[in-house]
Amino acid sequence: MSTRQLTLTALLIALTTVATLVIRIPVPATQGYINLGDSMVYISALLFGPLAGLLAGGIGSALADLIGGYGQFAPYTLVIKGLEGLIVGLIAWQAARAPAPTAAGVARAIGAIAAGGTVMVLGYFLAEAYIMRIGVAAAGAEVPGNIFQVVGGLIVALPTALLLRNLAPSSR
Repeated sequence: MSTRQLTLTALLIALTTVATLVIRIPVPATQGYINLGDSMVYISALLFGPLAGLLAGGIGSALADLIGGYGQFAPYTLVIKGLEGLIVGLIAWQAARAPAPTAAGVARAIGAIAAGGTVMVLGYFLAEAYIMRIGVAAAGAEVPGNIFQVVGGLIVALPTALLLRNLAPSSR
């Protein structure tokens, strides 16, 4: 990894951490929270690929859990959000690298975010219900908020990534 790539990755991790911490809506049933961090995970993956999505999603989101007082979620977040970013990048990065946005590329990005978001929603449900033993009902209470988080991330990330793509020469 070059110095430029390392610096960019560190910046994406930091931006994901900040985006996750800026607005947090607590979910008392699971002691978790809903946030805006997914938008940065998606932007990272769409503009810079699967590795950037993996690292920004996993490390940036887990750091936010640690800093924000939700350390019990950090190990799960590292894996779940990392996979979310990786999947979005694997599915959509090629299309996002095209010289000009196309309808098919935008549809692919939406599908990629839906796939990555599904992994996130299911990942937290399974981690909370079975690994953390919070219970199926409590974990289920967080599902609608997590779906809202995915949709909100899509609404923020897609237009932002389309606007920024011409400013990100390493994304092509």
